[in-house]
Amino acid sequence: MSFVNTFNLKVLGDERGQLVVVEGGRNVPFDIKRVYYLTGTQQGVSRGFHAHKKLEQVAVCVSGSCRMLMDNGQEQREFMLDSPDKAILISKMVWHEMHDFSENCVLLVLADDYYDESDYIRDYDAFKLLL
Repeated sequence: MSFVNTFNLKVLGDERGQLVVVEGGRNVPFDIKRVYYLTGTQQGVSRGFHAHKKLEQVAVCVSGSCRMLMDNGQEQREFMLDSPDKAILISKMVWHEMHDFSENCVLLVLADDYYDESDYIRDYDAFKLLL
């Protein structure tokens, strides 16, 4: 079984346009306690470079695209988030990085808990030691 789970969000719509459905505990595998988004990331700038001890998140580019690098300490996998109905689950203890942000990228992140700085692992060598 893969340590990375991607999935599609339900898209509804008609001739007026589309509506993408995100529901905690349904198509997002946890209750959502925090929502944030990254926008205005300059060309050539990468983000992330951390893992979480307990936090789980789902990321989706609601506009534009970015490349996600996921690393469980033994294997690295890359995915392009390039559609507002394509999502990726960022599990606990998975190092993640975001690269190649398009000019119009808005990366929406849904989290299963509130912000807690003590949950972050910001050093890759320390992350490897905790596995």
